[in-house]
Amino acid sequence: MKSKNTRLVYTVMLCVMAAALVLSGSSRSCAADVRASVLERFLGYVTHDTQSDPSSDTAPSSGKQMEFLKLLYEECKAIGLSDVELNEFGILTATLPSNIEAGVPVMGFLAHVDTSPEFSGKDVKPRVFENYDGKDIVLSPETVISPEEFPKLKNYIGQTIITASGDTLLGADDKTGIAEILTAMEYLIQHPEIPHGKIRIAFTPDEEIGRGPENFDVEAFGADFAFTVDGGSLGELQFENFYAAQAAFEITGKSIHPGSAKGIMKNAALIAVEITSSLPPDEIPAETEDYEGFYHLTDMEGDVTKSTMHFLIRCFDDEEFDARKKFMADLADSFNEKYGEDTVKLDIIDQYRNMKEMVDPQIIEFAKSAFSAAGVEPHFVPIRGGTDGARLSYMGLPCPNIFTGGHNFHGPYEFAHLETMEKAVDVIISLCRMLPEFDLKTN
Repeated sequence: MKSKNTRLVYTVMLCVMAAALVLSGSSRSCAADVRASVLERFLGYVTHDTQSDPSSDTAPSSGKQMEFLKLLYEECKAIGLSDVELNEFGILTATLPSNIEAGVPVMGFLAHVDTSPEFSGKDVKPRVFENYDGKDIVLSPETVISPEEFPKLKNYIGQTIITASGDTLLGADDKTGIAEILTAMEYLIQHPEIPHGKIRIAFTPDEEIGRGPENFDVEAFGADFAFTVDGGSLGELQFENFYAAQAAFEITGKSIHPGSAKGIMKNAALIAVEITSSLPPDEIPAETEDYEGFYHLTDMEGDVTKSTMHFLIRCFDDEEFDARKKFMADLADSFNEKYGEDTVKLDIIDQYRNMKEMVDPQIIEFAKSAFSAAGVEPHFVPIRGGTDGARLSYMGLPCPNIFTGGHNFHGPYEFAHLETMEKAVDVIISLCRMLPEFDLKTN
């Protein structure tokens, strides 16, 4: 565990190590330098509160996101990126110009600045655990990150784990991605001997509340394809995500004194419970994994007179998606038959679709090659959720997702694995370096 000066001490330590390796002629000096840089950035970024606000109708939804974006704007200019622009909607873009003559497709990298509104992101105090011993990480009496509950920790014994202090989330989603992209861009600027085409980067707000791409100008961004850097475990290469919809039930009851209610009262709250009980009990998030879909009750409130419920509908197949929406509609109809017309009103809104339909397989083949060149075995893991990349893919910017090293997002058990973060930087550099060599045809 480190003190408040962790970032400075750790960076100095790694820089000294890097210098020693340079003097010894070791090629590992580059890795140490990258590790120090990505750690320093990440530890600084997470101290900025950037929660998005679903109750706001502004873009970005919270002013604190814009404040953080202004800092990133200055950093992009400071490291030498060009065409740095931050628009009124909180979308920051920049360019790493090509250093080769041959024309190659323009590639992009994206990450989001906001953290989830599900858990506090204020006053994040990152803690660094070097040489993790494989035991419970006790952040507070109430918050223990245990390898028994989170077995991936067992993969990181002897390595470096970064957590928050137990009463906030960490912000690895997606400040790991921001740190990795900028560290890779800085490395390429400092190493002009590495050939690459034109690279575009973008940092966006409000991904956590589903609004990230709303004001994104794909044409102005000017990339043929891109990668969101917003995944988890080492090697994740994701080009499939949920089909997603939201279902909102509004139930109207009839209130009357319970002493004379027989045959007259309609209890809206009890009808809501009955509807929920009619759903398949094994098709909920806590019972599903991999390619299994689910219905997720996110909230419910009400009384005898009026009750509301909101569900998420999620699956990976378009026919199943239609069937799940029809199941909800049929459920509403059956309860109206039972309790009377207009007792139950249902509104279903499509949210996003599976990006697999829009991502050219040759982009994935290229990414596989770049992963392998960086010494990372790609793992094709479906995204059990959505990313900005899903919507951007349908807006004309094919946008699969790559790993960051973050785990247990959106709560106090969140942690990041430093060595995986370093590998994410390596993969980004490898993607940039290998694109001129790959026969990638774009429209």
